Amino acid sequence: MKENEEKADSTSRRDFVKTSALAAAGFTIVPRFVLGKGYRAPSDTLYYASVGLGGKGTSDNAAFVASGKAKPAFLCDVDQDYAAHVFNKYPDAKKYVDWREMFDKEHKNFDAVHCATPDHTHAVVATAAMALKKHVYVQKPMAHDVYEARMMANMGKKYKVQTQMGNQGSSSDGVRQMMEWYDAGLIGDVTEVWCWTNRPVWPQGYYQANTPNGLQWPKQSTTPPSTLNWDLWQGTAKERPYPIGKDQPGGVQVLPFNWRGWWDFGTGVLGDMGAHILHGPMKVLNLKYVDKVSTSVGQGGSLETGPASSFTTMTFPKTNKTKGPVKVHWLDGGMIPPRPEELDPAEHWGEGDGGMLFIGTKGKMTAGCYASRARLLPTSRMDDLNVPEKYARVKNGTEGHYAQWVEACLAGYGNMETSSPFEEAALLTEAMLMCNLAIRGVNVPKLAAADAQQVEGRRRRGASYPARYIDLIYDAANLKVTNVDEVNQFVKRDYRQPWKLSGI
Repeated sequence: MKENEEKADSTSRRDFVKTSALAAAGFTIVPRFVLGKGYRAPSDTLYYASVGLGGKGTSDNAAFVASGKAKPAFLCDVDQDYAAHVFNKYPDAKKYVDWREMFDKEHKNFDAVHCATPDHTHAVVATAAMALKKHVYVQKPMAHDVYEARMMANMGKKYKVQTQMGNQGSSSDGVRQMMEWYDAGLIGDVTEVWCWTNRPVWPQGYYQANTPNGLQWPKQSTTPPSTLNWDLWQGTAKERPYPIGKDQPGGVQVLPFNWRGWWDFGTGVLGDMGAHILHGPMKVLNLKYVDKVSTSVGQGGSLETGPASSFTTMTFPKTNKTKGPVKVHWLDGGMIPPRPEELDPAEHWGEGDGGMLFIGTKGKMTAGCYASRARLLPTSRMDDLNVPEKYARVKNGTEGHYAQWVEACLAGYGNMETSSPFEEAALLTEAMLMCNLAIRGVNVPKLAAADAQQVEGRRRRGASYPARYIDLIYDAANLKVTNVDEVNQFVKRDYRQPWKLSGI
């Protein structure tokens, strides 16, 4: 905030009121940076620009406003129909279709940016905002591929802005309780963690008698609705005709939600739920970069889409919280880990959105999605448990994740911590995306498709897909898998012109 205040020192309050889009929109409260260095608006309100409104952006904006200290000054969405209810809810906000135009014209009139677009455009929006020295809140995952996450990791520090990824569980009491229990030695040294989710709950990995080829992109296309800017929606991804929908076996209506299963746009199950569930072990054990990853997948996946299920194992090097390497297992598609023997036969196991299980040398602990219902096993160990509080709680826990970012923005860079700043969120995101790299690698052939006879011959011998059935060795320092070069194409993708990262 200090940077923004200094930048705006030369702007007089009178000139601002004459020219500001906020004044034109009827705002009566002047943003704090306009009043000059050292001054604050009486309401201490954070004015922000919101990009991506119709989906998760709806609840995000409601949560920011509910903090009582934030107001959307500008709203942007490529789909005017899908986002109409949000535009109507905040009539004072000026409306845009192209966030680039909004940033160019209005960047002097807001202090922060919220982004809840599809996964493939998170990084281009967020980096552009940070390059303008705007505080940023980005929905999970903060990036679509490993390179983006690594590039974004230190941009908050570089531009002195507050950052937060939208994994609300990072603000939960449960994570902090488990950190305290682990630090107190209640379960000994953890060598293995299981994480799982019931996702996908969108079309992904369809593989039935009438869809033998799995999920299919619609064959038929049409002119996009007049209320949708299809080119902007595609963003960094390769250009495609606007799809009609279920016009063939395995075909789906891609917009507004089913893009998640397509690698060009989404990051599958890991991108949706990994940030909520893998955060627990990453934080409790202070895990950093994966050094090995392997996977097996269910049916229906392809070079373009995710599978129906996956079982992926990451190996992390020793940290200051562990005595040796740690294996973290990820299960999705409804699979759950073996039932702990410490549970009573009547106790439920593995229900809900997902969870995590820590296996230590002296015991176990578990929690649900967002680190909810954290408990030691057997649960009788919770009786008379008295471990001192070591880590400060976030006000209102998971629900306070949004207000925490608002408060941090108002406090200014360096004056308040957030639960999921990009420095930490990038590590979590990179781990998730390394799982995706392995999952996608299952379908990458060793030989060019044109050499069909050789490919088919190697398939019979089980050697045409080099990423299958092995550990992929990851050189984190150089962002490269060292033993299967074919999968490195997923570390950094090519953007469609003119899209690019900013300020890196």
